[in-house]
Amino acid sequence: MAGHHAEAARGGAGRLNLSAGLASVLVACTLVALKLWALGATAALSVAASLVDSAMDLAMSLGGLMAIIYAARPADEDHAFGHTSVEDLAALAQSVFVLVSGVVIGWAAILRLLAETPQPLADQGRGMVVMAISIGLTLGLVLWQRRVARRTGNRVVAADSLHYLSDLLPGLGAVAALWVSRRFGVGQVDSVVALAAALMLVFGAMRIGKGAWDALMDRRADPALIAAIGALARDWPGVRGYHDLKTRTAGSRVFVNIHIELDGGQSLREAHAIGAGLRRRIIETWPQCDVIVHKDVARET
Repeated sequence: MAGHHAEAARGGAGRLNLSAGLASVLVACTLVALKLWALGATAALSVAASLVDSAMDLAMSLGGLMAIIYAARPADEDHAFGHTSVEDLAALAQSVFVLVSGVVIGWAAILRLLAETPQPLADQGRGMVVMAISIGLTLGLVLWQRRVARRTGNRVVAADSLHYLSDLLPGLGAVAALWVSRRFGVGQVDSVVALAAALMLVFGAMRIGKGAWDALMDRRADPALIAAIGALARDWPGVRGYHDLKTRTAGSRVFVNIHIELDGGQSLREAHAIGAGLRRRIIETWPQCDVIVHKDVARET
């Protein structure tokens, strides 16, 4: 009965995660279309920076949606540890795209700042309306994603939500640049905002790329998580100690191997119950974990 409840809970969480992924893709498509129109109308680099950010969001959202679908597939003969590494491959490719885009926009912004005749902006009013709509859609998406992430614990959805939240600053900067240009005729503000947004894109790409690279290289999990799992194992009833606690990350999954030391005089059934109970508690506490518990005989003292 408990297995059926757990399966139903996983199915419900999967549907919520899928809804968040679909919403992310739809919002990103809408934002790209709106900002493309705004860029053509205003020729503002700040809008271009925001457009690239939204294009990156679309790529990341599509990658995240495919990762949610693909990573949900059970392990098979060719992928004994599941399919979650696809998330890291997608993130690494996206980080390269973002890095190149940030460099191109930053270079264009520098050229405009150094130009003898600043390039005038046009149709700032419509551009501000488009950017305001974009900000509103982004806020709505972030609220939904955070709700889903709280209920399911899905790290892909949580990371996507954090990324969209960081997109609000370039959007607000584009609105400010368009308003200053329209109100005071100072077009250089647009280039300054675009340059700041480009720097954010470059540093964000480096952070995303490093995280994906670390996961592909089997880097250990967060030290705080490792310490918490160790503390849980140490205090678990029937466990006399533990050793060889090893972890690695793959996408949103954390693979955990731990050896626990048990009384050698107890029955196999009792030893299995202790190990199974500890594994179940770890998974309940950290749903992203895939756990293997090895049972060893404790040394006599």
